Amino acid sequence: MHQSTSTIGGRALSITSGLRGRRLPRRLLQLYTGLALYGASSALLVRGGLGLEPWGVLHQGLAERTGLTIGVVSIIVGAAVLLLWVPMRQRPGLGTVSNVLVIGIAMDGTLAAVPELDGPGPRIAVTAAGIVLNGMATGLYISARFGPGPRDGLMTGLHRLTGRSVRLVRTAIEVAVVVTGFALGGTVGAATLVYALSIGPLAQLFLRVFAVPPTGEGSSVVAGSSPARVILRS
Repeated sequence: MHQSTSTIGGRALSITSGLRGRRLPRRLLQLYTGLALYGASSALLVRGGLGLEPWGVLHQGLAERTGLTIGVVSIIVGAAVLLLWVPMRQRPGLGTVSNVLVIGIAMDGTLAAVPELDGPGPRIAVTAAGIVLNGMATGLYISARFGPGPRDGLMTGLHRLTGRSVRLVRTAIEVAVVVTGFALGGTVGAATLVYALSIGPLAQLFLRVFAVPPTGEGSSVVAGSSPARVILRS
């Protein structure tokens, strides 16, 4: 069976690229810890009730309409977005496939464990924790260098195909996602704005904190601009 690959720096890439090297255990730990924390942070924003991150608005809106849990919706949307990579000739890494599954599972697990909150104090505290944790989680899983998540890859793929700036492409995608999610019943509020303003600086900080020095064992980052480079350039 032919295995789809891509190249970067003259090296063939596939979903199993980068699965070697003495830093592999640390990278795998960062990947799955980061993805689990990302799902948990998204769940905390739901419990805060003050607004969700852009894709969370869409997931919540679809969950309201379908009766599915928000975690299951996240998995379905992630898989659908991954299909959009095909015409853009993007190639997934281990982190891409793991992103689709782990975040949704962690989100539903956290929502089951964390009860509904009453009063502005607890909601503000949980929302703030969710935003900071989301930035930390982003730094963890992107620094692991196992490939971008489906939504990150959509952004970088459209940037490469259209020639438009990353900021313009990302803004267009997220505005469309928020508007659609809000129309479906997703929660947009003060936390949505705070998230939009703070996630870039937070992710940039934690990308540097959790950076794994390359050892020449290869990388599974897909061809084109990687999310790590995009955030560090911002």
